[in-house]
Amino acid sequence: MRPACVVIGATTLAIAVVFAPINTSSERLNNQDKVIYQPTGSEGRLAGKISFEGQPPQPKKIDGSADPACEANDRELYTEDIIVKAGKLANVFVYVESGDALNWYSFEAPTTDVSVAHNGCQLTPHVLGMRLQQTLKIANDDSTSHNSHLIPKSNPDWNQSQPQGAEPLAHKFTAPELFIPLKCNQHPWEKALVSVLDHPFFAVSRLNGAYSISGLPPGQYTVVARHERFGEQRSEVSVGVKETKTLDFSFKAPDK
Repeated sequence: MRPACVVIGATTLAIAVVFAPINTSSERLNNQDKVIYQPTGSEGRLAGKISFEGQPPQPKKIDGSADPACEANDRELYTEDIIVKAGKLANVFVYVESGDALNWYSFEAPTTDVSVAHNGCQLTPHVLGMRLQQTLKIANDDSTSHNSHLIPKSNPDWNQSQPQGAEPLAHKFTAPELFIPLKCNQHPWEKALVSVLDHPFFAVSRLNGAYSISGLPPGQYTVVARHERFGEQRSEVSVGVKETKTLDFSFKAPDK
């Protein structure tokens, strides 16, 4: 709930704070009452970069010697929870949390699957997003057995063994949820984070910190940038007709 305000020149006077329940029936429709959005050509785009201020914590080397197949990999294993290159932060999940289009519309989901793989004894990609209606495919590309264990809060727990050479596992979620941990019980350093949304307006920052969210209907939105170690930031943004709005975020390590 927001305080009622009067703006006089450059001065804002807060008159009252009214704590009243939001009328969800008038401000936001239930999912079953929403109309499927049909693109009009007026959609805009959000684009930006995620920066990191200061000296980032360094990745830690992982000892994979417990499994000879992991130790035999050509690449060395390092933690992937913090990846900073040239002052830019990767693996930040950027998504539209609320706003005009989400209040009134539902959005058709793609029929394609979303893939993650045990590759080189790491889960790749480390951070990914998908739609609620999509199927998550988990592949084992390694010459060793893995275990794929999803540990959600709003969805059922899911845990499957995956021998070498097995077909990819398939899983669907029953509810939207952010940052669902995916891990391998046999190789505890293997970790990924899966976010499941009921709309298409999300992205993951790349190694250069860049992200892009397209197809956004004109309107006012709250956008969140979330990192597994550095928390989240919010920004209010207005997207105009066919507008590309630049929205950057900056993170830093918390004070010790």
